[in-house]
This record gives sequence, C-alpha cells and structure tokens, in this order.
Amino acid sequence: MDMESWKLLRSVCLLSFLLGSCFVYQSLRVVDAQEDPKPAVTLQVDASNGAGRPIPDTLFGIFFEEINHAGAGGLWAELVSNRGFEAGGQNTPSNIWPWSIVGDHSSIYVATDRSSCFERNKIALRMDVLCDSKDCPSGGVGVYNPGYWGMNIEEGKKYKVALYVRSTGDIDVSVSLTSSNGSLTLASEKIIASASDVSKWIKKEVLLEAKSTDPSARLQLTTTKKGSIWIDQVSAMPVDTYKGHGFRNDLFQMMVDIKPRFIRFPGGCFVEGEWLSNAFRWKETVGPWEERPGHFGDVWKYWTDDGLGHFEFFQMAEDIGAAPIWVFNNGISHNDEVETASIMPFVQEALDGIEFARGDANSTWGSVRAKMGRQEPFELKYVAIGNEDCGKTYYRGNYIVFYNAIKKAYPDIKIISNCDGSSHPLDHPADYYDYHIYTSASNLFSMYHQFDRTSRSGPKAFVSEYAVTGKDAGTGSLLASLAEAAFLIGLEKNSDIVEMASYAPLFVNTNDRRWNPDAIVFNSSHLYGTPSYWVQRFFAESSGATLLTSTLKGNSTSLVASAISWENNGKDYIRIKAVNFGANSVNMKVLVTGLDPNVMRVTGSKKTVLTSTNVMDENSFSQPEKVVPHESLLEMAEEDMTVVLPPHSFSSFDLLKESAKIKMPISDSSSHQKTTTV
Repeated sequence: MDMESWKLLRSVCLLSFLLGSCFVYQSLRVVDAQEDPKPAVTLQVDASNGAGRPIPDTLFGIFFEEINHAGAGGLWAELVSNRGFEAGGQNTPSNIWPWSIVGDHSSIYVATDRSSCFERNKIALRMDVLCDSKDCPSGGVGVYNPGYWGMNIEEGKKYKVALYVRSTGDIDVSVSLTSSNGSLTLASEKIIASASDVSKWIKKEVLLEAKSTDPSARLQLTTTKKGSIWIDQVSAMPVDTYKGHGFRNDLFQMMVDIKPRFIRFPGGCFVEGEWLSNAFRWKETVGPWEERPGHFGDVWKYWTDDGLGHFEFFQMAEDIGAAPIWVFNNGISHNDEVETASIMPFVQEALDGIEFARGDANSTWGSVRAKMGRQEPFELKYVAIGNEDCGKTYYRGNYIVFYNAIKKAYPDIKIISNCDGSSHPLDHPADYYDYHIYTSASNLFSMYHQFDRTSRSGPKAFVSEYAVTGKDAGTGSLLASLAEAAFLIGLEKNSDIVEMASYAPLFVNTNDRRWNPDAIVFNSSHLYGTPSYWVQRFFAESSGATLLTSTLKGNSTSLVASAISWENNGKDYIRIKAVNFGANSVNMKVLVTGLDPNVMRVTGSKKTVLTSTNVMDENSFSQPEKVVPHESLLEMAEEDMTVVLPPHSFSSFDLLKESAKIKMPISDSSSHQKTTTV
C-alpha cells in the first residue's frame, strides 16, 4: 500500500470513529433525557385469588350543594330568574331584579303588589301600559328577563313558556325569546284573551321554537294594548332536559360520567343558613313549582326559586343511579340554635321528609309525592343530621333526639354524625361520622396515610367534603388534582373504614364564583371539567371492586400507588394507579404475582395519563382540554413490566386478565395439521 492510500485509509477510519462517537454521545443523551431506564421503584401486586379485600359499593360519589348557582341558573334548567317576583321581599313595591322594562316610563309603569293567587308567594307584578297601538313603540312595551347571565337559546330547540296572568280588559301579549338587547327575535307567540277570560288569574302556556342560536338571550313579554295587566310565576324551560325531568343535559351528563354511587344533597352550609330563618326547609320546596315560595340563601347570598326541591333531588339521585344521602337542618344555623327542649318540630320535619321519600302513596307525605307524579317510593337509606355544627351548644342534645326518633321509625336508615371520629371515639351513637378537609396540596398529598391508624371499630368514615384550596388550587390546577388523587388512593386503601367520599364543591357558574376551586365550571352555554373533575373519573371503577395488596419499594417519597381488580362486561381487569408528585420522571417496575402462568396471564389494555407542562395549568372556556387525561394502548404488558411516570402526573394502567392459551396440533382426515386452543 502506497503512502497516499495509507493516508486515505487512516482518514476514513478516523472519520468513522468520530461519527461513531458522535452517535454514541447522542444516544446517551437520548437515554438521559428519557431518564435512566433502570427502574427507580417497584410496585409489587398480589393478584392471587382471595388475596384482595372488597371495596365498598358506595366508596366514591358526589356532593351537590346549592352554591355558585349550581342549581338555580345551572343544573336546574329553568331559564327565568326570580320567576315569581318574590326575591325583592314581601314589602311592596319591591325590587324586581333582574326583570327590567321594555320601553320607557312614559309608556309603561311597573310595580309589585300582593295580589297573587298563591298563598305562599303573594307577590305579583302589575304592568300599567300607558300607550296603545297608535303611539306605543312598534315592538310594544312590557318587561324582559335575562335569566342567569343570559339564556342559552339554540336553533331548532323548543322552549315551553308558562305564566299566570289577569287583566281588567282584553289582552294581546307577545311572548318572545330575543337577543340580549331585544333587537333580534329568536321565537315569538301571542297570548290573546278576552277580558272575561282573564278577569281572574289564569295559566297560559306557549311553545316557542328558536329560529337561531343566542347564548345570551332574554325572555320578553310585550303588548301594544293600553290597560293594566298582572303577571306572576313566569317560567321558561327547554323541552329537552335530562330524561324529561328538568335537568340541564350537559351538566347532568358530567355527573353521570363520574359513575357516582351516592349523591349527598342539598348542602352543606346551604342547609344551615346564616340564620335559621333562611335555612333550606324541604316542605317549602315540594308541590307545584308555582306554589313554592323560594328563599334567600343567606350563606351564599342569592335567591333560589326552589324549582330544584326535595322531590327533584331524589329524582336526580335515581336518574344518576346513585344512593341519595339527605342532609337536613338540626335546629342549628351559623348564628342561632334551637334548644334541645324545643327541637321536636325540627325532628318531626325530618321524619316527614323521610316519609315523603319512602312512604306509600296513601301516607300523609307520601301522598304529596304521589300528587307530584310519583306513586312508588324513592330509595333512602342514609340521612345526615346537620352539617359542620359539632361542638355547638345544643348539637349533642339535638342529635340524640333526632337519632332516637329516626331509628325508632326507620331502623334500617344509616345515620351520619357531623362530628369527626377519625382520631377519637364519638360520644354519641352513629353509623357514620363526617370528615371534611380543605387544605394545601402538599398537606393533602401527605394525608394519603390519614386513616391508616384510625380505629376499625365503631362507625365508618364518610369523607363528604375534600379539596385542595388556596394558592395551590387557583381556580382548578393540576397541582391540586394530583394531591387529591393521592388522598383518594389513600382512602381506597383504607376503605375498610372509609366507606364514602366526595369532592366539594361540584359546580360553579363562572358568573358567580362563591368558592374556589370547583369540579365543573359552566356558563349558560358551555362547560368544562377542572383537573379535579378528571381525577374523579379515574376512580369510576373503584366502588365495588377488589383492592389488591400492593407494595411500593424504592425511593418513593413523591409516589403513591394502588391496584384494584374489577369485572366489566364479563372480562376481568387489573388497574394500577400511580401519582408522581415530583418534578422528575420515574421508571416504575410493576410486578404482578399470584397468577398461575398455566391458567391466567395479563395483557395490555390501555394507559391513561393526566399531566401538563406546568403544574399550575388549568382548563378554561378557551382551552377546556388543556389538562385532561390522555388514553393510549398499553402495549407489551405482562406480569413483569416497567412503566414511565411523567413528572407531576396521575397515571393508570389497565391490564386485562385472560386465560392462558395453549395451542396443540391435531390432524384432519387429509393429514394436514390444524391448531386448537384449550
């Protein structure tokens, strides 16, 4: 080989070495970027038959409170706010907000009076029309209602408008759905009646079909006929509601998708009231909607017409497929109390409320339910005596009277005390004790072990309100949801003592945030789930499943994990759930033991991951899916596998348990071999 050839060969070799070194360096960088492939922790899961512990059927549910306009202007689909003109008080003339006039004061005068035909809500609105067809504006004069920050009217949808009316003369009233400023009519019908027909109060109904869509529409009642007209109890409801029961479809479906096993209602502080005079009293929320007086919720500072009442809450529970948990007032509000010696009227009210739900159609209160269209009783197995008033002067004495009376009349009903029994025994009888926790993300994450050392004797725990609040939560952050996920895994592992748990609050109308954060955010036309909502979806299969014994080994201070097994459509699954609360990815080895490889094996199904680029990321109307779970196929899954847990994430891995398949050759008559599975 001559010198030039040798130099060329040496150059090629040197270049090859440099290129190879560069490739190796880049490869090492990729491995480093994806974290060290060696597992940092190991989750060992015992899947052998009989090794697990049943999880209560009721473990995860929801808590509905009338807060943040969750019901009025939210789940309850009524579009009219202050439909009976009662919100301004019983002294007349009163404020009719949010009603306003169409026209000016030279053409119309409106004022409330006490002429209504309904004994429990005497306020009605009188309209004195001062113009006629010659000098009234072309569209007429009257009043309009904008609903709850705008009515969502959709093209092609139908809306039933009902109102009570009387007059001293003939009437010709246009009932219209219009744009927010009244310039565009979306739908309109006439109510025409002679003076003799409307000399006394009469109910009129019209069905409106929208010609276009407007999420901020309003309802108008206008006329060009001079004279005086009284109106009362004006309602506008979409015809299309959940199962025809009056609930807003999209919001209701969000509840259904959690697969809650119970629903606690109607509060919360809403049940107590700042003062007893403004507490929720169920008897004022049943019967025909136009006869319900409504009330001012002085804790959350807004009026409710109580269309969503005692009956509707039980209907809601049934439509969801969840066990109802009724919370009633025990004679105690935030600021006043009824002495135990005088508590019997409240006790009787509670017994009557149970009879309304469970009594036969011939009983006193069961007959009221029957008149509302429900002959058969509702299911009611749980009641809660009061809310967050343990330690008040008359709490224990009042509680004992309630407890004894209810157990005597209904021995099967489970009774919930609102005193915390997790760290020390209760000084009164109970089937459950209520536990509430609102705290920072780091604190709630550490409370994964909260019930590890709780006594297993005595009443069971009901964690009816939990959430991360404060600066960690924002209006619904990823950080908050991860801490909540860890806490729920802890409750799942302690489900031999914790039998029920629910997040709070459930809903918020973005126009009236009284509390942050919340699970489901909405306005008149749109909604989204916060990361905390999506965390609850991860636990949809847990209630009634089997908790598998699992052990996390290695450096796991920022990790929490669990395993369950459950059956769906005749197939058996194992679900691994893991929270990585730390800022670095973690490789976790999952080792499933206890399965006979000759009989059973696991295969991939899917993995689901909730995470985002920033731990404080939130969803919004403009980005409703910024922080949502992402599903993908789980490939190469087996009893011994390694999975990657991204930083600040909540992951689940679903494994399908299948029979081991052994293929054996057989011969047919043509001597060709076939295979069969045994």
